[in-house]
Amino acid sequence: MAFPEDSLTDDEKVVLHLHPHWKAVILPVFWTVLLIAAVAVASVFLPDGGASSIALLVIGAVAFALFIWLAVAPFIVWRSTHFVFTNERVLLREGVFSREQRDIPLARVNDVSSKQSLLERMLGCGTLTVESAGERGQSVLRDIPKVVAVQKAVYQLVEADHERRTLDGEEMRQIMRERGGADPVK
Repeated sequence: MAFPEDSLTDDEKVVLHLHPHWKAVILPVFWTVLLIAAVAVASVFLPDGGASSIALLVIGAVAFALFIWLAVAPFIVWRSTHFVFTNERVLLREGVFSREQRDIPLARVNDVSSKQSLLERMLGCGTLTVESAGERGQSVLRDIPKVVAVQKAVYQLVEADHERRTLDGEEMRQIMRERGGADPVK
């Protein structure tokens, strides 16, 4: 499930596009292997015959239903969760059938922090908290891969956005000259 590029403005460029860390798919892989093994064991140890074929069919159907619930659904949720950082904003997209979306303009970002447990440090992921001005306050992004590097990148994006929006002395003089005013900085 790709991120919809039509969500971006004309001058907006994607700097980072992330999904949650790959550790989110460890359990779905585990369940897939376990369910395949269960069906294989059942097919080997069930005796040949009419009732055994029905039992194997029931075991296969239950294993398939569990596979959809325990492996496919979490994988789809993982792939449909997007953390997108652009030169203008932070976009958060989650959900498969119902979507939750949040956009945080970089100009409103007050603080970016990260947190990692020992296991998360070993796996190279963590939690990123983006604090913004506004009524919703903090956005907590869990299982961000390379969270320290992402934190640094977001900080640099916020700084670059601030510099882009701020006029320097020469730009201010140019604007004043164009408007016929006196040079404010001499």
